[in-house]
Amino acid sequence: MDNDIQGRPAHIAAIRERAEAEMREMGVDEAFIDRLVETFYARVLAHPDLGPVFDARLSGRWPQHMAKMKSFWSAVAFRSGAYGGKPVQAHTGVANLTPELFPKWLSLFAATLNDIAPSPQAKAWFMATAERIAKSLTLSLFYNPALDDPKRKPA
Repeated sequence: MDNDIQGRPAHIAAIRERAEAEMREMGVDEAFIDRLVETFYARVLAHPDLGPVFDARLSGRWPQHMAKMKSFWSAVAFRSGAYGGKPVQAHTGVANLTPELFPKWLSLFAATLNDIAPSPQAKAWFMATAERIAKSLTLSLFYNPALDDPKRKPA
């Protein structure tokens, strides 16, 4: 067991090094992540459906949110472990948040990547990651297993 504990930091460091190399090959760096977050959230605010939901929740706290999102995307991309937030809790109880907003969020994210991603590989990686996040949040916030009960479905 001691060997497992002693090997863990080296294993974590190797994961981070591989992630950093992968991102470098795709042209992703911290400057890109900053630009992605800034560009995307400017578009979110301007969106007729997303903007009001986000602004109602984040009014007066946009700078903190932007810093948190930059930290989040950096931690995800570079596997740094630097982000310690709780996304499901953060989105629980957001006024007017509906499952129908997630495809709009994804569409806006895809359009942003189309415009600024440094490579097709970066675009694909960030989009796949955003899709997993949206699916996870949608399931966590809105899924009701009772609705899948075959006894409740009309014949």
